[in-house]
Amino acid sequence: MTTQVLIVDDIANVRQDLRTLLDLAGDIEIVGEAADGLEAIDKVEKLEPDVVLLDLEMPELDGYTAASQIKAHFPSSRIIALTVHSCHEAIQRAYQAGVDSFIVKGTPFDELIQAILEGKE
Repeated sequence: MTTQVLIVDDIANVRQDLRTLLDLAGDIEIVGEAADGLEAIDKVEKLEPDVVLLDLEMPELDGYTAASQIKAHFPSSRIIALTVHSCHEAIQRAYQAGVDSFIVKGTPFDELIQAILEGKE
C-alpha cells in the first residue's frame, strides 16, 4: 500500500526537488502540489492525501493556519511541517496548529521518508 503525499511549498524548485526525491523512495505516491496554504486546503479536500508535507512560511495563507484548518476538517491527514525554522517557538506553534511531525529542511532524506511512512499500516 502506497502513502499518498501532497507537497506544499511556495517555491516551485523545492516542490520539484521533493517530488523527484520522493518518487525514488518507493511506497510513496505524490498526488499533488500546492504553492500556498489556501491551495493546500483545497487540494486536501479534493485529493484526500495520507500525508501533507507542508512548508510553514508561505504567502496567502501560512502553513500554521493551513495546518489548523486541515486538521479541523480532515483529522486523518497527517501533516509534516517541512521548514527552515528550527527555533523552539516555530516548533511549538506548529504542534499547536496540529502538525504531526516537524522536519527541518536539510535533514537527511531517509529521516523525511521515515516520517512520511511512519503512519503507514
